[in-house]
Amino acid sequence: MRSVILYIAMSLDGYIADREGGVDWLAGQEPGQDMPDSYNTLLERIDTVLLGWNTYHQLTTQLSPEQWPYEGLDCYVFTHRSLPPKEGITFSDADPCALVRELKARPGRDIWLCGGAVLAQALAAAGLIDRYEITVIPTLLGSGVPLFGALVQEQKLRLLGTGTFNGMAELIYVPR
Repeated sequence: MRSVILYIAMSLDGYIADREGGVDWLAGQEPGQDMPDSYNTLLERIDTVLLGWNTYHQLTTQLSPEQWPYEGLDCYVFTHRSLPPKEGITFSDADPCALVRELKARPGRDIWLCGGAVLAQALAAAGLIDRYEITVIPTLLGSGVPLFGALVQEQKLRLLGTGTFNGMAELIYVPR
């Protein structure tokens, strides 16, 4: 069965976006410093990307408006908006947990939960995240979009590994 990987960055105080939804703060403590390429390592392991509407909208209007960054991957955008399909992108108003269970049962590589917070919170609450790969950025935002917010019940995790680079800490957990 395929695994769902939450691969995401957050501020030291647990936010994935600032008050206005911005992510300009997603950097290490020294500009231009070499960093490990965990992103391309992730891309080698997956064939499917899950996104909430806000993450999709931010990608297509701010972060990568000229070119879809997940070309060649099956992408699912969870939204209640009625949008025409695009090549490689499925817009869905289906229950995210039901669709993820269906995707996990299909053959293929792992599934990347790219964002956002509402989607991550729903999948975490349903026990559908198999691996948490979280990079902690050396920034305190004070407020913004929390990664997990208030969960209905606690989620116990087991630490698999850590890494540090450019002031950032990479934490890898699996459910226990």
